[in-house]
Amino acid sequence: MNETLLKYIPEQAVQPIFELIVSNQVHLKIVNERQTRHGDYRKGLSGKHEITVNASLNKYKFLITLVHEISHLVAFEKFGRNIKPHGEEWKYSFQRMMVPFIRPEIFPNQLLPLLARHFKNPTASSDTDASLSLALKQFDQENDKNYIFEIPYGSVFRIDKGKIFKKGALRVKRYECVEVSTGRMYLFNPNAEVELLPNR
Repeated sequence: MNETLLKYIPEQAVQPIFELIVSNQVHLKIVNERQTRHGDYRKGLSGKHEITVNASLNKYKFLITLVHEISHLVAFEKFGRNIKPHGEEWKYSFQRMMVPFIRPEIFPNQLLPLLARHFKNPTASSDTDASLSLALKQFDQENDKNYIFEIPYGSVFRIDKGKIFKKGALRVKRYECVEVSTGRMYLFNPNAEVELLPNR
């Protein structure tokens, strides 16, 4: 297990993560990328705690995602199944479990202040924290995607599922974008990654 973890998370995080997996009886599956989520926790019918994490995440995102999902398990076990998935109990669990990892032996120095700020009040996804998401992105493998906030108003773009959209105005924190084939309106995070297409 430790050798497998070493492929996906920083070396100094391997032993403490391994201990969390064992102590919480986690069945960890590393899966091919899903666009809609980085990871997932569920209690299987057999009572097993099943966590999946996308194999394509860089090692810092993978670590944050894995701790995020273990925090769901810990919060449900401690506070009961009726809590909100990303409510106060989960935030408390996530903060307590993540703090020991926020150190220079595990994360690069430029990420430490952003992580410290994020974990004062963690959100359901690190992707919604634009500055942290952009900082983590620099450790991803190169790709030809653009962030929505980078592309001009009126640009046409595709998301990985193949749907094509036209970028509209910023509404509070998200961009209104129209699906070209149906005319339906969708809201996109500014740092959603998309494939820019030639305007039609």
